[in-house]
Amino acid sequence: MCPHQPPCPVSTASDRDAARTVARHPEQGWSLLCNGVVIFDDTGELLPDGGVVAPRRPTGTGAVPAA
Repeated sequence: MCPHQPPCPVSTASDRDAARTVARHPEQGWSLLCNGVVIFDDTGELLPDGGVVAPRRPTGTGAVPAA
């Protein structure tokens, strides 16, 4: 899929998010990467094979240590 050099990571690679963005739709909250992965603003992903990667955004539930 990737026409440039060096080629982008494939959609099954652990670093798939490093692929170049080919289409951005910030008003809708998603972008399409060169490797066919759709990434969402909440850090979730839709893979080309229909697989889903759940959002990895921090939930903010961690306690703040006392000073």
